[in-house]
Amino acid sequence: MRTQTVEADIVVVGGGLAGVCAAVAAARMGRQVVLINNRPVLGGNSSSEVRVWVCGATAHGNQRWARETGIIGEMYVENQYRNPEGNPVYWDDVVLDTVRREKNIRLFLNTDVREVRATGPDDARRIESVTGWTMASEILTTFTAPVFLDCTGDGLVGHLAGARYRLGKESHAEFGEEWAPPEAVREFLGSTLLFYTKDLGHPVKYVAPESAIDISGTPIPEHRIIRSGDSGAHYWWIEWGGELDTVDDNERIRDELRGVILGIWDHIKNSGKFDADNLTLEWIGNVPGKREYRRFIGDYTLHQGDIVGQTEFADGVAFGGWSIDLHPAQGMYATGAGALQRFSDGVFEIPYRSLYSVNVENMLFAGRDVSATHIAFGAARVMATCGAMGQAAGTAAALCVEHGTTPRGVYTDHLDELRQTLLAWDAPLVGVANADERDLARRARVTASSTATTVAAPVAAATGDPYDDFDVHDLDVDLGIALPVDPRLDSVDLLVSARSDTTLRVEVYSTGKRQNVVPAHLEAATDVVVPAGDHRWVTAHVPFAPEVPQNAVVVLRANPDLAVHTTTALPPGVLTLVHRVDSDDQNVQISTDELLVQWPTKPLRGRSVVFRTAPETRALAPERATGGYHRNHGGPNMWASEPLTAGRDEWLRLDWDEPVTPGEVRVVLDDDLDVELNTLHHHRTPHEVLPTLVKDYRVEVLPAGGQEWVTVAAVTDNRQRLRVHPLPDDVGAVRSARLVVAATNGAEQARVVAFRVQER
Repeated sequence: MRTQTVEADIVVVGGGLAGVCAAVAAARMGRQVVLINNRPVLGGNSSSEVRVWVCGATAHGNQRWARETGIIGEMYVENQYRNPEGNPVYWDDVVLDTVRREKNIRLFLNTDVREVRATGPDDARRIESVTGWTMASEILTTFTAPVFLDCTGDGLVGHLAGARYRLGKESHAEFGEEWAPPEAVREFLGSTLLFYTKDLGHPVKYVAPESAIDISGTPIPEHRIIRSGDSGAHYWWIEWGGELDTVDDNERIRDELRGVILGIWDHIKNSGKFDADNLTLEWIGNVPGKREYRRFIGDYTLHQGDIVGQTEFADGVAFGGWSIDLHPAQGMYATGAGALQRFSDGVFEIPYRSLYSVNVENMLFAGRDVSATHIAFGAARVMATCGAMGQAAGTAAALCVEHGTTPRGVYTDHLDELRQTLLAWDAPLVGVANADERDLARRARVTASSTATTVAAPVAAATGDPYDDFDVHDLDVDLGIALPVDPRLDSVDLLVSARSDTTLRVEVYSTGKRQNVVPAHLEAATDVVVPAGDHRWVTAHVPFAPEVPQNAVVVLRANPDLAVHTTTALPPGVLTLVHRVDSDDQNVQISTDELLVQWPTKPLRGRSVVFRTAPETRALAPERATGGYHRNHGGPNMWASEPLTAGRDEWLRLDWDEPVTPGEVRVVLDDDLDVELNTLHHHRTPHEVLPTLVKDYRVEVLPAGGQEWVTVAAVTDNRQRLRVHPLPDDVGAVRSARLVVAATNGAEQARVVAFRVQER
């Protein structure tokens, strides 16, 4: 056995996705970071030890344009390329490579932190060090730093340091939460074990061990959906421990869960009710995937009203979109649904004040120990959201070190810097526009080789019948066309087919919050006469002129005599909504009172109704790439060119009145944030590289005294969203810069979310 002391700028304890994103964020800002994990692999509940798929704000496709960007987004996109089959072992290495790529991170695996040295009074504690034991190596390490992050999930570090926290469910009266119980109760969301099956192609017997629990005497067969072809996270509902202590009783909980899995498998294999002769049990998890334990108290406690009402926070630093997802304390033995879910009508914000301790001066946290009520935690706890919190907390920790301040000091004195830094790194933010004073692009004149000026999914120019590639879609339920309005909408042309002379009701709705994509408020309506016949263009005059750019939803009311036509040429900023409740998990009870649930996109995701709007739009203008929100917020917030032509490059250009001296170029490219990516592939996305991403490009500058463009960066076969290009010192002063797009990964036009030129 040996002992050692390791000093760092920042110590992150916990190697789940929150801790990983926190460590990477701080390291990229030049801080020396220690990342400590008590398991041999990173990823927490998403690792191959537990195998929960990474859910986030997309909420399995219920939310719109909601996929996380930033570090968690990078890992999503990389996993899509490396791991199209959703192998959990491959995902382990995506996460590990993300950490080991950062030279400023020292990684300590298999190291269990169990001692914390903290000083100060109860209301002003300060962590001096944490000590961890690396078992197989027999090393005892003391880690010191000015700033610590507890990303352990269970909140052990903060607990040992004396941080204040909550356990269980708050009463209704404390925060006025509709779904809270009348009185506070110490109940939790339970823990889960998962299992994998395999078809061997020949009959395989199964003899249940003595530890298998006979489920025939439990509510499970009657109240849960069991299918022989399902495995993995489809069995999320094998959950227990909510009435116990999910830490103290962890071993008991694991044994019960494992016994039930063996009993379920015995039921599948030997009851005669399933086609399972050739199936074998390939893997069972032995590390319970915990959902809930300590939740620290920060300067703000996120609550149900913030989720449902989508509270706008001046210190919003991350967002979520998962439902308020509450499970019965009895877990798999409950007689009701395995989960009750209620969605907000769009993504909700997470404030920075919920990511640092109210009484431990140098501790931030992210992940399952976020400062939230039990109800709000039900929406904020999923792993991609935890990763988004982690990037925010890690960035804040780096600013603490840079400015010699505390997490609360960052809130009081450096909040704008925190949010602008997060945006510069393309972190998952909502409602934060580029206001970076060091971004030279914001003071440049912006032009482009071409710009898409029409919001339309039109008939493509082609030889033969131009309608051959369209699907006919009966208007048996209401449809909605979500589209950007900038500066106004006058009319919508629609391609329809009518079985008889009829009338089409067309309405235009605003969406409420700028990030929302639901028909919230009626703005205009008209009835359009449609004569009988196929492939007829009709025009609906539905004026809508918002004060600022907005999303709108054009609603086509159901008519049994009409059909519309759909195409896969989905324009930027356009989605199709279907007015029917769409739920694909029979173990879940979903509240249907919300517009998001009433108007799902999943039935026609990736397809657009054939339409065109008037007048011309500014939603895709070049300047959208120099001052926007990095994601859909009242419109797509990107520049999009006209359709690409062979042999012709498209470009986005910046010109300055006086020469500037750039030090770095940052490019954010469109990777279609409406596409749900999932680490273990809850569903399959066909493209390993997202087609909307620019594939080949170069960055050129025009020197202050020169006449020829100079290439300062060139990229081929790109599959990433954020690209950072430090410029050589000899570039000097320039009067122009441009981003030249030579090819995409399949999209018909060049799309650029942000083109930033950072001052040297």
